[in-house]
Amino acid sequence: MKLVRFGAKGEERPAILGADGFLRDLSEHVTDIDASTLSADKLAKIAALNVEELPVVQDDSVRLGPPVKIGKIICIGLNYTDHAAEVKLPLPTEPTIFMKGCHPTGAFDSVTLPKGSEKGDWEVELGIVIGKRGLYIDTSNALEHVAGYCVVNDLSERSYQMDRGGQWTKGKSFPGFAPVGPWLVTADEVPDSSSLSIWLAVNGHRYQDGNTRNLVFDVPAVVSYVSNFYQLEAGDLIITGTPAGVGLGQNPPVFLKPGDVVTAGIEGLGSQRLEIRGWKE
Repeated sequence: MKLVRFGAKGEERPAILGADGFLRDLSEHVTDIDASTLSADKLAKIAALNVEELPVVQDDSVRLGPPVKIGKIICIGLNYTDHAAEVKLPLPTEPTIFMKGCHPTGAFDSVTLPKGSEKGDWEVELGIVIGKRGLYIDTSNALEHVAGYCVVNDLSERSYQMDRGGQWTKGKSFPGFAPVGPWLVTADEVPDSSSLSIWLAVNGHRYQDGNTRNLVFDVPAVVSYVSNFYQLEAGDLIITGTPAGVGLGQNPPVFLKPGDVVTAGIEGLGSQRLEIRGWKE
């Protein structure tokens, strides 16, 4: 299934994308796509619905919000072999964890750069949405805790990250720096998360063109590892790192500026389109 939340910010309603390409309203069956919806039993009930009998969302211009009401955003850094090489850092021996401290936004919402932005950057990433609480999860059972997957852009202000005390979270947490979606694709439709093409372009130029086969730590390993330090809850989002091609890795570096358009996608999970805006007092 491809689950969606649509409507104005803070007023999103649940929907499902039908095989015919139409959004179908789920409001009569679930109150939201959130922690209460993501268990295997609840998702099975949604899957059993006759989608063609659900009301069509008639407004073609309706906003798509984050496809799930997200709890924590936990990030894994340097998790692609090619990205570690381009930033000239050694491969980690354990997953590198940091947090993203902003609210998620939709896949087509505009992104405003911070005041005085110098080094705005992009990172397309595979997002894992947790469906079942877990602590000390064994790798062999990790996928039982995964509700589904989505596209995420881990936007950054590198000057905050690298020139202001070396804190990754500080550079990753400006409002709007976590576009998610357009859909939450349930795990049953992604039988192999370790072989998905993943890409990102700025103004039509493709900078990132990778594949999840280059992950240092795959999805089960990441979920299991993170659960040693956090109690994972339904609705938590783990983003798994980015392939080569970030702006910082270009020669010379390329950074985002007002007016840029960033598009990004992952095989089977849909694509995003983000217009970049400058800060206005």
